Amino acid sequence: MARLKQIESFAAVATKGSLTAAAHAEGVAPAVIGRRIDALEEHLGVKLLVRTTRRITLTHEGSAFLEDCQRLLADLANAEASVSAGGVKASGHLRITAPAGFGRRHVAPLVPAFIDQHPDVSVSLNLSDRVVDIVNEGFDCAVRVGDLPDSSLVSVRLADNRRLCVAAPAYLQRAGVPATPSDLMRHRCLTLSSDASQSRGWAFAIDGEVTHLRPSGRLDCSDGQVLHEWCLRGLGIAWRSTWEVEADVASGRLQMVLEPFAAPPNGIYAVFPQRKHLPLRVRLWIDFIKHGYGDPRYWTGETSAGAG
Repeated sequence: MARLKQIESFAAVATKGSLTAAAHAEGVAPAVIGRRIDALEEHLGVKLLVRTTRRITLTHEGSAFLEDCQRLLADLANAEASVSAGGVKASGHLRITAPAGFGRRHVAPLVPAFIDQHPDVSVSLNLSDRVVDIVNEGFDCAVRVGDLPDSSLVSVRLADNRRLCVAAPAYLQRAGVPATPSDLMRHRCLTLSSDASQSRGWAFAIDGEVTHLRPSGRLDCSDGQVLHEWCLRGLGIAWRSTWEVEADVASGRLQMVLEPFAAPPNGIYAVFPQRKHLPLRVRLWIDFIKHGYGDPRYWTGETSAGAG
C-alpha cells in the first residue's frame, strides 16, 4: 500500500509540476510528498525528479517510469469502477491507430459516439499507412485491414473484407463488361502507382487458386481515395476494398464486375499488446467497433456504428 501511495505522489508531482500543488490536492504537507518520492527513488535506485528551488523536472528514467505509472493508476481506477455501485465506467486516455483511408471513413466517425458513451475517456487517433509499432510507440489498439503477420500481438476479427473490381455504370455501358480477368487487359484500369502497396497486383480466384494480375491503364495514383473518385467519374475499372465501395455498390453508383473470380476475403482486425489485464477503456472500444462493424447494414450506409 505504501508503494502505491509513493507512485500516486510521484505521478501527481510530475503532472502538477510541484510538491506544493500535489500536496494541496491530497490534503497533506509537502514534506509528506517529498518523503514518499525519496522512498520511491531509494527503492528503484534511480533519480526520478530533479528538484530545485524554482522548478521540478523529470529525469530520463522518470519520464519513462511516469508513463507506466499513469497506465497502472488508470487500470486500477478502471478495475475499481467496474465493480462499483455505479456499474462499468471506463476512464483514462485511449491511443488508437488505423490506416489513413480506412481510419478517415470508418474509425474517426465512431470516436465521438464512443466518448459520448464514456465521458471519462479521452482519445488520441493516429492515422498512418505505415505499420505502427503499437508496443514501442505506446498505442493501446490498432485497427488493421488484411492478413496479419505473425507477432506477439493479440487480434480480434471485427469484420470480413473483400477486394472487388468495380466500375461506374457509365463506363461499363461505354466499354463493355469484362467476362474474365484476362479481359481487363483491353480495359482502362485505375491502379495504384508502383511506389504504393499491392506490389503483387490484383488478386483473382481462377481454377481454385489465387492468381495475381497486373492490369494497366492511362491513370495511376498512390492514393486509393483518388482512384475511388476517378472510378465514380467513370474513368475506368478499379480494384477496391468492400469497406470503401460497398455503399456505392448498394446505391448503384458503382457496379461489381468479375465477382465470380473474387479472391477469398481477408479481415478487419483490432490488434493490441499482449496483456494480462486489458484496460477497460480498450475492451469497451473493441466491443463498440465490433458491434458496429458486425451489422451488415453499416457497410452499405443504411446505419452507423455509433447509432443506438
